Amino acid sequence: MANETRCCIAGGGPAGMMLGYLLARAGVDVTVLEKHVDFLRDFRGDTIHPSTLELLHELGLLDRFLDLPHQEARQLMGMVGALKLTIADFSHLPTHCRFVVLMPQWDFLNFLAREAERFPSFKLRMQTQVTGLIEEAGIVRGVRAESPQGPIEIRADLVVGADGRHSSVRAASGLAVHDIGAPMDVLWFRLPRRQSDTAETLGRFDRGAIMVVIDRGAYWQCALVISKGSIEDVRARGLQAFRDRVAVMLPFLGDRLDEIGSWDDVKLLTVGVDRLEQWYRPGVLCIGDAAHTMSPIGGVGINLAIQDAVAAANILAEPLRAGAPSIEHLRRVQKRRALPVRMTQALQVMIQKRVVARVLASSAPLRPPLAVLLLSWFPFLRRLPARAIGLGVRPEHVRTPVVAA
Repeated sequence: MANETRCCIAGGGPAGMMLGYLLARAGVDVTVLEKHVDFLRDFRGDTIHPSTLELLHELGLLDRFLDLPHQEARQLMGMVGALKLTIADFSHLPTHCRFVVLMPQWDFLNFLAREAERFPSFKLRMQTQVTGLIEEAGIVRGVRAESPQGPIEIRADLVVGADGRHSSVRAASGLAVHDIGAPMDVLWFRLPRRQSDTAETLGRFDRGAIMVVIDRGAYWQCALVISKGSIEDVRARGLQAFRDRVAVMLPFLGDRLDEIGSWDDVKLLTVGVDRLEQWYRPGVLCIGDAAHTMSPIGGVGINLAIQDAVAAANILAEPLRAGAPSIEHLRRVQKRRALPVRMTQALQVMIQKRVVARVLASSAPLRPPLAVLLLSWFPFLRRLPARAIGLGVRPEHVRTPVVAA
């Protein structure tokens, strides 16, 4: 079974769905392939930052998006040892939304899918997983995939790998990966939220442990940071020791830790930081996590992926309307996005080495470092992390045309 499209996007995550929406909006025939039956997955990136909200405003989608159930974080709070302080204050950002939206990623992706389906040139194929690339004379001409109807081939003028850190497109393309590494992994779990609980999104650093809780309305989404590769040691100590560790970090959660009934309730995120040395080959381009895996520090991965999608659409929409984009067009996408990726990863790696690794290795009560004390003493300094997290480096703006829906 063979199909044809201008652009075939592997992966229905934030980068793939945003690129699919923007290309369809510009009149480009586009097919998005998502290997799962739906978008419902736990513990994915669920923070929509002001830079992405600004893009939704530019697209005329913001009001409809904010009608969906969500929470808003206007500040990010932290505890370093016994000191509690505001780490980032988004109220001064030059954007329409001066807050971070907390929303299950599947709601965001379903929203983009509904909006994209208003355009006749958009097609979303669920339960369709890329298994290989179609190559002719060194040029990628499409993909091979498994679907509910069996094996299929989709021929395309451009294949975009937006299928995450374990990208099939990246693996099949043979593009070289620069592995930067990370000193940590993350254990994700949920705990019920009480009416009497604080409403803050909060991170705590102290005595060999780091923990983050995110207010999700009915429950807390919790993350306990552990040293890289130490999951077996954590499990060997037993589930009660894990519960006790959580209770020490955030005592207000101590009355509900029996909700962690087994290790099945605790999901491991293996943290990695890497990037492709070159994001493209003739006929194929990688964006988002397929091009650069980010650390969870700052929760910026989803928003960088969306920025990649906007830049790619801005550069590639017109060439795709005319035919196959040239290798120069693909090079321009990487050139546009390489600096923000490198700068963000450099900042994440610095925090990993100077903060995360040192805290996890410490057995003594933590003293707030000078940088934290400065945030406490001079509130205007909180605008700096707010800008780094909320807007990032070189935020993109929509430059693609729109066709009638």
